[in-house]
Amino acid sequence: MAYKVAVVGATGNVGREMLSVLSERQFPASEVVALASTRSVGTEVSFGDAILKVKALDYYDFSDVDICLMSAGSAVAKEWSPKIAAKGCIVIDNSSHWRMDREVPLVVPEVNAHVLDTDIKKGIIANPNCSTAQMVVALKPLHDAATIKRVVVSTYQSVSGAGKDAMDELFRQTRAVFVADPIERKKFTKQIAFNVIPHIDVFLDSGFTKEEWKMMVETQKILDPDIQVTATCVRVPVFIGHAESINVEFEKPITAEKARGILRSAPGVLVVDKREDGGYVTPIECAGEDATYVSRIRKDPTVEYGLCLWVVADNLRKGAALNAVQIAETLINRKLLKRAA
Repeated sequence: MAYKVAVVGATGNVGREMLSVLSERQFPASEVVALASTRSVGTEVSFGDAILKVKALDYYDFSDVDICLMSAGSAVAKEWSPKIAAKGCIVIDNSSHWRMDREVPLVVPEVNAHVLDTDIKKGIIANPNCSTAQMVVALKPLHDAATIKRVVVSTYQSVSGAGKDAMDELFRQTRAVFVADPIERKKFTKQIAFNVIPHIDVFLDSGFTKEEWKMMVETQKILDPDIQVTATCVRVPVFIGHAESINVEFEKPITAEKARGILRSAPGVLVVDKREDGGYVTPIECAGEDATYVSRIRKDPTVEYGLCLWVVADNLRKGAALNAVQIAETLINRKLLKRAA
């Protein structure tokens, strides 16, 4: 059985990655349609060996589309997701707009696919924040084993999480440093080349940024509302791949060795944890990979039952495009699509 799929925001970093992942995983699609704003109409994007011409979202009829993968920002998602869902199409949205809606499931398939079995009331499924997605993939099997009480996470997030313009800015600034040109800032509040910026998204009254708030509340919605989470999110001069230093406090005893064994058998996780030079994974090594990598597993001596972890993943894939496609695959596997081509 094959399904008609639309990708909204097909010209962006994540949209292009969605098309790539659909092709790589041989998603059972009868047709894939690339959509974007009217200014992108006619732009060519790759879908495997094929080339798709982008069509306008504003004028597209979704009445025969089964699944819409949306990566076009919160404003577009707010306006268009309900309209598309009203046509009988399931929308899997990558923006932050629907994540905390009580009637919209927030899903990482390795963690909470079961929530899709209840009812997708609005016809919309939310994809989590990129940094949240990789973290909960690593935490879920440990939570099942020893019950997590508290998480303290510091992120090292690549510029691709802020879009193509951010990647271009890192490139331009890096080149400018070497040729002694003036450093121009447009996308970031500070120079990003050869620097780190402890500021992602807007500041809230609490002093946290919205990115940090997202990690805190999304982890509770996906994994367990009783888990206390605090986050510090930092932008680093890396093109692709988010890294996280995570301290986890448990209710029950768990050793580093036991955690290592649990994670080795967990879905979506690869453990690379040798206590030697280079015995860990860095962002440059995870780019283009589907797995969430866990390294540096060790006891946290500051709490009774605690572990420290280093978690790395490709933010454009597991943090966005791959997770969305996996949600679509889950819908098919659980026979939750009402209409099929």
